[in-house]
Amino acid sequence: MANLKEIRNRISSIGSTMKITSAMKMVSAAKLKKAQDAIIQMRPYANKLTELLQNLSATLDSDDGGIYTEQREINKVLLVAITSNRGLCGAFNSVIIKDVKSIIESKYSGKEVSLLTIGKKGNDLLTKEFNIYDNKSEIFDDLTFDNVAIIAEDLMLKFTQGSFDKIEIVYNQFKNAATQILTLEQFLPILPPDTENSSNTDYIFEPSKEEIVEGLIPKSLKTQLFKAIRDSYASEHGARMTAMHKATDNATELRDELLLIYNKARQSAITNEILEIVGGAEALNN
Repeated sequence: MANLKEIRNRISSIGSTMKITSAMKMVSAAKLKKAQDAIIQMRPYANKLTELLQNLSATLDSDDGGIYTEQREINKVLLVAITSNRGLCGAFNSVIIKDVKSIIESKYSGKEVSLLTIGKKGNDLLTKEFNIYDNKSEIFDDLTFDNVAIIAEDLMLKFTQGSFDKIEIVYNQFKNAATQILTLEQFLPILPPDTENSSNTDYIFEPSKEEIVEGLIPKSLKTQLFKAIRDSYASEHGARMTAMHKATDNATELRDELLLIYNKARQSAITNEILEIVGGAEALNN
């Protein structure tokens, strides 16, 4: 059994760890509230815009701007992997990295696959095994629509130039603080509408179809990417809050166990000292 000093040091160390994890939990909870409100307010608008975009794209010819809907033979693929810049958030990053590897090795086996990493954790690990087209981890330092729009514009340009035949986004979709849904979402080409759920709407284009294509489709794609990053950002704080909550609970349990061991060891030491004193007194009497 460890001596009393070692046990006291361990209890003190665990106490310090508990303070850190508890503080990180509160910080993440505060950030989560803001990020959660942002994605919940944005999601209906983004989903409706995507639905409108899909219905609109079904009416487009290649001459009208249907380049964004062009279905090509898949040879060159770009995966946008969204992780976080910081760790201590449980399996948040590892599930993205594992899924990206699985997609490359199974779904796109034999294809030329590149990665756009958003998040330092994903970039640090994926860059060791795969071709990294670009890294945009700095986006989390100032997460605004305008900054994300620059990334989306580059992706649209590369697709129209033929640099990539297909672009997909891999991210954690926010459900609640304890649950994140691993999501693979196609960015380009634009998917056709779901015939079962879509409405047969006859659109009247005013002022012209070309102007609507030039404005609505790019805006919708920028919004789709912004929503995915926002979803991941909220999921990150939810995952970190949950992880720090569990870490604090585990530290509390371990501290209580060590306190019990410490008290038993201290009681045993006191008992031994009493026995030595009694034994010494009896020896003097004899």
